[in-house]
Amino acid sequence: MTDAKQKIEDTVKANDVVLYMKGTKSMPQCGFSSRVAGVLNYMGIDFKDVNVLEDETIRQGIKDFSDWPTIPQLYVKGEFVGGCDIITEMTLSGELDQLFEENGVTYDKDAADKIRQANA
Repeated sequence: MTDAKQKIEDTVKANDVVLYMKGTKSMPQCGFSSRVAGVLNYMGIDFKDVNVLEDETIRQGIKDFSDWPTIPQLYVKGEFVGGCDIITEMTLSGELDQLFEENGVTYDKDAADKIRQANA
């Protein structure tokens, strides 16, 4: 197992919610990362952010790890959930709320409802 793969595996297992992104949760450096981090921040999710711009081996490694070509990538309880489009759809449909509830991840239900109301 490569060092990058081991590091990624350790990170997604050690944290309930992990977002591999360009930039950080407080300073995203691309629109797609900003959208997903914004949703998670607004919903009050306690998540680990991993800035793939800081380490090229992680940037490529996360794509290989998930077999998914784009960043950002969201993991919940060690499982790959998806990228920006999937997270956006799941947020608007309520599926993301359900995923968090099923996995015991605390989030602000009112904030999730406000996102849906604003996009209705």
